[in-house]
Amino acid sequence: MIGSRSTSPRTTTLVCALLMLFGGTEAMAVEEPDYTVARTFPDFELRRYPPHAVAETEVAGPFDEAGNQAFRILAGYIFGDNRADTKIEMTAPVSQRPAAGGGERIEMTAPVVQRPASGTEGETFVVSFVMPDRFTLDTLPEPVDPRVRLREEPGKLMAVRRYSGRWTETSYRDNETGLLRAVEAAGLKPLAAPVYARYNSPFSLWFMRRNEVMVEVAETGAKP
Repeated sequence: MIGSRSTSPRTTTLVCALLMLFGGTEAMAVEEPDYTVARTFPDFELRRYPPHAVAETEVAGPFDEAGNQAFRILAGYIFGDNRADTKIEMTAPVSQRPAAGGGERIEMTAPVVQRPASGTEGETFVVSFVMPDRFTLDTLPEPVDPRVRLREEPGKLMAVRRYSGRWTETSYRDNETGLLRAVEAAGLKPLAAPVYARYNSPFSLWFMRRNEVMVEVAETGAKP
């Protein structure tokens, strides 16, 4: 509670960083990855994303806490904790996916069957920041923190379901299930584990938040 205890310098720095990164996102433009809408379905949108660079880190812990742990690490990188002491502007979304099998192409049922149960100690996630379009993998500054890795995300065809509300695992799982069912009904085949994407500040009102669940799908197979 404000005023009831002292705040550590580390906590104050993190709060300031979050405010600087996200505090004005509802009032000013924040860069997002380019994409084209290939087709619109009743329950999801089919988007084609070109290749783009990301900074990511892997963290262990419950679903609802993984994003916060990873944010501290990645925020340090874009705030200048890199070999060039370069500050990098924040973009959206911040994405989160299961570490096991998340980057590999897998069968339709694998995203549901293979993910660990909620809250298990062995649960591991990869959390990513999309890098601004002005950077390539070759021009991004080298991270100082070995937990941060830079990677080029290849171009993909993604089925995307958008929803609002709080950042809870229950809400995400409900929408993940809805997306996978809708994708199957449309005759599309998922190729990897679903990704959780968050676009807004932790300080934004819950009912104004933009959240998405995304899954890569094969190029062919959609029903007319």
